[in-house]
Amino acid sequence: MWETCSVQLKVRLPRELAQQAEEVQKSDPEFLSRVVLYGLTRRSIYQHLRERGDQDAEGASPSGSVVI
Repeated sequence: MWETCSVQLKVRLPRELAQQAEEVQKSDPEFLSRVVLYGLTRRSIYQHLRERGDQDAEGASPSGSVVI
C-alpha cells in the first residue's frame, strides 16, 4: 500500500473519551490507527477542496460566472 512510520500523539480529550481511547489503544491499536488515518485524510481532502474553491472564486467575474 504505502510506507508507514510510527508517531506519538498527545491530545486532550474529555475524561470519558480519553478512557475509551486508552481501552481501544490496548485492545485494538490497529483500529485506533485507522480512525486517526480516516480523520487526517478527511481533513486533507477538505483543505484541498477549500483551496481549490478559493482559486475558483478568484477566477470568477462579479456576475458569478467564470472567466475563461
